[in-house]
Parts: sequence; C-alpha cells; structure tokens
Amino acid sequence: MKKICLFLVLAISSTSIFAQNASPVSEQYNSTSKKGELEWLTIQEAYIRTQKEPRKTIIDVYTAWCGWCKVMDKQTYTNPEVIDYLNKNFYMVKLDAESKQDIVIGNTKYVFDEKSGANQAALALLQGKMSYPTTVFLDAQYNMIQPLPGYMDAKAFHQIVTYLGGDYNKKEPFEQYKEGTYKEVYKAVLVKL
Repeated sequence: MKKICLFLVLAISSTSIFAQNASPVSEQYNSTSKKGELEWLTIQEAYIRTQKEPRKTIIDVYTAWCGWCKVMDKQTYTNPEVIDYLNKNFYMVKLDAESKQDIVIGNTKYVFDEKSGANQAALALLQGKMSYPTTVFLDAQYNMIQPLPGYMDAKAFHQIVTYLGGDYNKKEPFEQYKEGTYKEVYKAVLVKL
C-alpha cells in the first residue's frame, strides 16, 4: 500500500501527462461554478491548472452513502468565507472513493478494487485508511501534505485551510496558529463563521 501511495505521488509529480478516462466528479459536482460557489474540478483539470498556475489542491474523498460527507457539503462547503478562501488559494477536487471508473496517471491505471470496494486511487490517497469524508491536501507540486479524516465544520475547516494555504504549517504549530495568528489575521471572518 505504501508503494502504491508513493508511486501515486511520484507519478503525479513526475509526469506532465495526466489523463483520466472518465471524470470522478459526479453530475452534482461539475467544474462550472456560479459566483459564490466552489469550483469543483476533476483530478485531471486540477493537475493541468497546477501546471499553468501552481496552487495547492484539496481532494474531498467521499462516497454516495456517507452522511457526514453530505453534511460537510451542505454546511462547510457552502460557507461564503470558506468558498472565498478556497477559490482564491486552492484547486478543489471531488473524488468518489467507490468510483468504478478508471483513473490513469502517467502510465499507471487505477481501477476499482472489488476486494476493498474502492478505487485504487482513493486507496492510495487515503493510505489504506478508508474513512469518509477525508480531505487530502496536496502541495503545488502534487506531493501529499496530509490527509485529514472526518467531518469539519466551517470554522475548523477555515482554520486548517488557512494554516496550510498560507504555509503557516512551516512557521508554527497549529495550536499556536489557531490561538494567535489566526485570530489576528481573520478577526472579521470569525464573526461570519
């Protein structure tokens, strides 16, 4: 499993050819967004955009049956402050962990794994720890920063995405950021969250 995860990260970062035979974004998540909505992309679209305009990528790994995934969609991903920050600083990807559609990265095809009931790409991104929702953070070179399992409300999610998006993770521990820098920088936002 570690080899699959490592290969996924290396394949993505070492190749400029990134194709996906079929979009993992379901019909409800499309790459055309209206003002005030998140712009959801396929992995392929996010990768291509990263090559032209480097940004970090967030992959929301979900399943159709996951109740907390739906709550996060309705409560966290609809918050105006979260939407504004994510659209400016990240590429956003929805990945159905149980997608039976093939995902091709470089010369490697990730297929649905009958035994686990998940796509091999999701298995690699979640490092075999299948928990939904899980938010996977990739840097601008498509190296994994961290997968975070579980539901997050708008405030907690905003704290995490600004921490990673602003590279504060390279400067201070999260708890210090949350109690100090975050409160100073995002005073006005805190009222709306």
